[in-house]
Amino acid sequence: MRAIQISKTGGPDVLELVELPTPKPAAGQVLVKVAASGVNFIDTYLREGRYPAALPFIPGQEAAGTVVELGEGVSGFAVGDHVAWTGVRGTYAEMVCAPVAELLHVPAALKLEDAAAVLTQGLTAHYLAYDTYSIQQEDTVLVHAGAGGVGLLLTQIAKMRGARVITTVSTDEKAALSREAGADHVILYTRENFAEAVMKFTGGVGLPVVYDSVGKTTFEDSLKCLRPRGLMALFGASSGAVPPMDPIRLMTGSLYLTRPTLKDYVSPRAELERRAADVFGWVASGKLKVRVGDRLKLEDAAQAHRDLEGRKTTGKVLLVM
Repeated sequence: MRAIQISKTGGPDVLELVELPTPKPAAGQVLVKVAASGVNFIDTYLREGRYPAALPFIPGQEAAGTVVELGEGVSGFAVGDHVAWTGVRGTYAEMVCAPVAELLHVPAALKLEDAAAVLTQGLTAHYLAYDTYSIQQEDTVLVHAGAGGVGLLLTQIAKMRGARVITTVSTDEKAALSREAGADHVILYTRENFAEAVMKFTGGVGLPVVYDSVGKTTFEDSLKCLRPRGLMALFGASSGAVPPMDPIRLMTGSLYLTRPTLKDYVSPRAELERRAADVFGWVASGKLKVRVGDRLKLEDAAQAHRDLEGRKTTGKVLLVM
C-alpha cells in the first residue's frame, strides 16, 4: 500500500511517499480502506517535532473509509461498514488498522469525504460551543480564523445557539465565506485592529468568550476583547506558541484562560458518540454546512501542509485516496 512516512522532523519536504506492506488488524482492530484523510495543524506540529513522536511514523489522525477486515474479538462492526475516527495516528495511508474503541459508524446519508472533513473540527467546534464555554442566547462571541475549518463550523453552531458572532479573517474572499456561514460582523485583521473593532461593536462592554486558534499573534489583543470574568479559549497556535505569561495579567477583569484539547472532551466514549451524533446528524440534514477547500492526492501531502501553514486554505483540507 502507499503511505506518507516521516523519517526525520522538519519542513513539509520530510513527508515522503512510500510503499509499505498492508497491515494486519490486531485484536480489537479493523482494517479500513481509507477514502479520505483530514489534514490538521496537529499534523504539522508532529512533522516539525514540536510534539515528540518516535520515528519513523505515518502522520494524520483523522479519516473515513470502509471496513475490509476484522481483527479478533471485534463486535459491533462488519466488513463493508462505513466508519470514521479521529485521534489515532497513521491516517495518511491507503489502508489503516483502526481500534474499534475509537471508531464511529458513518450514517448512510453522509458521504465518507464529508465525514472525514467534519469529524475532528466538528467535534472541536461542538465542545467549544457547548462545554468550554456554554454559549447562551444573545451572547456575542469572537471566533478567530473565521474562514478556517473550525471557524466556519463554530460560527454556524454558535448561531444555532442564538449568539451574535464576530470573526477575524485576512482577505475579502475569506470574509465572504465567513458571512455565508452566518457571521454578524467580520473583521479583516490585515486592515484594522480587531480588539478596537470588537470594543466598538460591543459598545465598550467586551465579550464573554474569545475562541482563539491562532495563538502568538492574536493572544494579547484577544485578552483585551474580554469583559470582566470573560473566558479566553486558546485551542490552537497556527501563528506560533504564545510566550510565557504571568497569570497576574488575568487580574485585569478577573479573566479566565483555558487551553482545551479534544481528547478531554470525547471521553468517556458516550461523550464522543453524543457529539458525533449531533455533528453527523446536522451535516446529513443540511443544518451544518461543511466546506472542503482542497481535495489533494496522497502524494501531495507536502503541498497540503504548505497551504495550511501559509494560511492559504479555507474550510477543510483533505487527502483523497
